[in-house]
Amino acid sequence: MTANMNGADLSPRRKVFGRLSIMVGNTMQISGVVAGYLVLAAARSAHSTAGAVIAMVVGWVLLYFCCHAIAHWVVGRILGIRFAFYTIGGTGNPQGWPAGLRWLFEHLPFFGVQTKKASMQKASPIARAIMWSAGVTSSAVVPTLGALWAWRSRVRWSKLFFLVALFWAVGTLASNWTSRTGDYSKARRALGNP
Repeated sequence: MTANMNGADLSPRRKVFGRLSIMVGNTMQISGVVAGYLVLAAARSAHSTAGAVIAMVVGWVLLYFCCHAIAHWVVGRILGIRFAFYTIGGTGNPQGWPAGLRWLFEHLPFFGVQTKKASMQKASPIARAIMWSAGVTSSAVVPTLGALWAWRSRVRWSKLFFLVALFWAVGTLASNWTSRTGDYSKARRALGNP
């Protein structure tokens, strides 16, 4: 996720592939989240174990890629923060990934959202901190809830998949918490804590 105080500079660590209007970005992300849950629902009626597992993974990936930036946008808008556009690009937190995965995550098409400078300057420190925290929190919670739903729906292999998703969520939160470029660090800085 790339959202910053000055509204113009995108993080130099993030490889940006393109920009989308807020309307197009929201439509794509909402569609991705809905598709993710529909694919997870389809996993219940898969005729094979492989089909169920593939459907769970595809559903989880859709949720993971489509919930982060829109969570920043929704929470930010509720708190009075305005946004200029969405970006498509690599992770905004490359340091949060182990060396083997870092290159991959720098090149995957994550959504980011760009704040408007004046809006961020007017927002209270707590509003900025909550907006920053919303993205990574949703990246951990939303896909994990999808995996939990699959398990509770008795999709084949879903208990193991839920445990993997839970492990991934804990890793996502932990790596973001300790990263100097992660959203939680940005939230702490917004509150005046280094």
